[in-house]
Amino acid sequence: MKHARIAVVALALVLAGCSDSDSPAPSASASTATSSVPSGSSSGSSGSSDSPGDEPAPTDASDKTSPASADAKLTVTDIRTGRHENFDRVVYEMGGTGTPGWRVGYVDRAVQDGSGNDVTVAGGAILQVLIDGSAYPFDSGVEPYSGPDPVLAQPGGSVVEVTGSGVFEGVTQSFVGVAEPNTPFGVYALTNPTRLVVDVAR
Repeated sequence: MKHARIAVVALALVLAGCSDSDSPAPSASASTATSSVPSGSSSGSSGSSDSPGDEPAPTDASDKTSPASADAKLTVTDIRTGRHENFDRVVYEMGGTGTPGWRVGYVDRAVQDGSGNDVTVAGGAILQVLIDGSAYPFDSGVEPYSGPDPVLAQPGGSVVEVTGSGVFEGVTQSFVGVAEPNTPFGVYALTNPTRLVVDVAR
């Protein structure tokens, strides 16, 4: 009987270890993540739990917005892309405090905030990603992203590349080159670590 109780406890611990503490169970246009980004698709860090497995593709190409928390002071520390069965994923990992907000939508031109300069973005369409609640590194105390720019996605998918992560007046601006215009996408945030995720349908 003692051995049986030990076996039951061990099984319970294994099952508990398989649960995903990050997943808020959003809709198809705002999906969650449970496993690691495929190797070769990350610009920097690896082993983060921001790959979802087998989730439905986003179905809506309209603009997506959500407010940042009042205490947000966040700096982008990593940008990576991943390929999944129904969509391509872009992940902005952040350090600092609070929860990011976002304003994400298609634009005709990629124009850098502050300077007004055009930004070259590969692909057939441009998705502008504005992350509210951002802070300069000297305010957040976090080392900023210093990897490749642009971050190239795996060839043949809906995401072509990700360009820029500059901060201007509390907003991080980035552009995602998308292969085809008006491709549906979803946006949401994850925690531990803080991440903003953009999924683009394939």
